[in-house]
Amino acid sequence: MKKTILFITLLLFGATLISCKKDDRIQIGILQLISHGALDKAREGFIAALEENGYSDGDNITITVLNPQGEATTMQTQAAKLVRQSDLILAIATPAAIAVQSELKSQGKNTPLLFTAVTDPVDAKLLDDMENPGGNITGTSDLNPINKQIDLIKELLPEATTLGILYNASEPNSEIQANLAEEYASSIDLIVKRKTVTNATEIKTVLSSLITQENVDVIYTPTDNLLASNMGVLEETILSLSSHHVPIIAGERDNVYQGASLTYSINYYTLGHLTGLMAKAILEGEKPGSISVATIEDVELIINKKQLDKLNIPIPEELLTKADEIIE
Repeated sequence: MKKTILFITLLLFGATLISCKKDDRIQIGILQLISHGALDKAREGFIAALEENGYSDGDNITITVLNPQGEATTMQTQAAKLVRQSDLILAIATPAAIAVQSELKSQGKNTPLLFTAVTDPVDAKLLDDMENPGGNITGTSDLNPINKQIDLIKELLPEATTLGILYNASEPNSEIQANLAEEYASSIDLIVKRKTVTNATEIKTVLSSLITQENVDVIYTPTDNLLASNMGVLEETILSLSSHHVPIIAGERDNVYQGASLTYSINYYTLGHLTGLMAKAILEGEKPGSISVATIEDVELIINKKQLDKLNIPIPEELLTKADEIIE
């Protein structure tokens, strides 16, 4: 009987050792704020860059992707988990990066942290200097060509006088872009009306008020994660008020495919891929703090002709000729 008990004890002890054995693969954690086209593509580009350079999930690295779908408490819990178990972390979008940074400080760790789809990492207090980040944090900024986007207003609607800007009040990235958009729009003699929302249920009402009460000629939405996840609602609203002929100039390309009218945009897959190359460099010994924050200069013009036709807004031939992609 004693031998049997001893044998069972040894079996259990051995099983415990096996279950607790650390995976000898490099642990890569990804915290993505929410699911929508731009952030999904940034994640895909990041993973592709690693694979192209010999780092394959399930082979020599293990990738853990967590997504709180924008819920703040869940995001902090997920950030804590990734900080405990990861050798390198990618945070996709500003709130995700801030959550991971907070957990790294809380747990007293210097795990390399990369970010992508962050408009202004200095304003977000992720680092002090984009050229020389120092410390354990660097990444890629998704600041889109806001001035070129606003210039589209006069190219599409030469008689336009009033711009409505809509964004989520709780997203720092969005407020930064709204400020830049207003400043530039004012410089080209546009009147600017700003409205904010705090949740998805407010979008239709607030957008409708910009169109029917503020009488704006065009709407601008920055790279706002709440709005990006609800572009269908925005499209439904402007089409239901099609007699007002108000288009939406969006912050990035996927928004156009999901319900906006047109934009100049960077490519988020390319942005994520660039961040993946940074990860490769770090995994091979380079310090995050020695890698400058990167941006993308190349942009593409995407036009949703199908929607603009429904709004009865003619598109100048010159604009169509310049377009890289036309949705028909």
